[in-house]
Amino acid sequence: MRLAWLIARRFRQGTAKQGFLSFISASSTIGIALGCAVLIAALSMMNGFNQVLQNKLLAVVPQIEYSAVEGALDDWELVAEIAERNPQVVATAPGVNATVMVQTQSTFHGIQVRGVSAEHEQKVSSLSDYVSKEDWQRWQQKGGLLLGAGLAEKLDLEVGDSVSLLTPEKSERGFRSPERVRLQVTGLFQFGGQIDYHNAYVSLDTAINELDFARDVSSVRLRVKDVFSAPAVARQVGNELPELVYLDDWTRSHGHLYRDIELVRWVVYLVLILVMAVACFNIVSTLIMTVAKKRSQIAMLKTLGMKDKTLLQSFVLQGVMNGLYGVVIGCFCGILLAQFLPNIMLALETWFNFDVLSSDIYFVGEVPSEWIWSDVFLVAGVALLMSLLATLYPAWRAVKVEPAKALHQSI
Repeated sequence: MRLAWLIARRFRQGTAKQGFLSFISASSTIGIALGCAVLIAALSMMNGFNQVLQNKLLAVVPQIEYSAVEGALDDWELVAEIAERNPQVVATAPGVNATVMVQTQSTFHGIQVRGVSAEHEQKVSSLSDYVSKEDWQRWQQKGGLLLGAGLAEKLDLEVGDSVSLLTPEKSERGFRSPERVRLQVTGLFQFGGQIDYHNAYVSLDTAINELDFARDVSSVRLRVKDVFSAPAVARQVGNELPELVYLDDWTRSHGHLYRDIELVRWVVYLVLILVMAVACFNIVSTLIMTVAKKRSQIAMLKTLGMKDKTLLQSFVLQGVMNGLYGVVIGCFCGILLAQFLPNIMLALETWFNFDVLSSDIYFVGEVPSEWIWSDVFLVAGVALLMSLLATLYPAWRAVKVEPAKALHQSI
């Protein structure tokens, strides 16, 4: 093995002195390095979006929710008690949901209003993290409406203004006629994305007594330890409930975001293989041309008694060295790029005056990034494996060189 390593180094040094072969060899190393760096950064960006989805979006939207089929739940406390028996359930909170129209002068806008108990809501969501302390305290003390900052800006509303909510009211004949209720905007929350334009919160008492959404609690919201187990937990708990309910979890309401992230991740994996394959073609070309130019030296080595196994190892090591250098450089640059990717994108947005992710549309305003060692090892492993596979055919060609014929042609 040591002899094979020495010969591989000698052949590689000889290749570096020849212009065209040196260029092809360097291009294979650079191609692998660029591929590793870009793919590590891309996977880190996907990891970042995944983390933001779990830690931000799923900290506000319901992870699991049970809603009454009609009217209110018969006994929401029993529903909460049964749910909390499940080891995956962290906390529960009651609520009332309704869709209403907000009117300011001649402007109407449909929003989703949720009546919540501030004490219970803090156990299942991070809503208070997106509201200033003053607004949160004011909303808890005075009640009123906790409105999304985007909707408040669109309707030209500020804290202290009053708005009219048009809520459906069921008449004796079964028809629904709108009922107008005025509430004061006592606070604003700023989460980002479309949630700021379509959501509002009121206290549970206000929802039941003033807005008359339901005669009592109509839904129970659950927070679970593992958000990806939410569908299974929802079915397990739902099968134990004593009454009929509508079952909902985040994979139904916002699952498309996670599926999009996973789809892009698999596309990145496919691109990883293709990019590495293209880069490794240069290794094949380099080694085949090396075999063609070193036929006489190979013949002399075989004449001196070198075994085919040692010769095979020397060409494999020569190709793997190209891949190894590219992997080391690429992984180092990829980790640096992934580490500083948010700062780089922020600088580009500032210099060129554009937004990669608009906060009006997406729930995240900047490109997140989180690199993990498993992705680095995966990229490095695939690159080295494909570099190794790329050496097999040229090494086989070197072993098949006939000493007598090669020496006769060199004379």
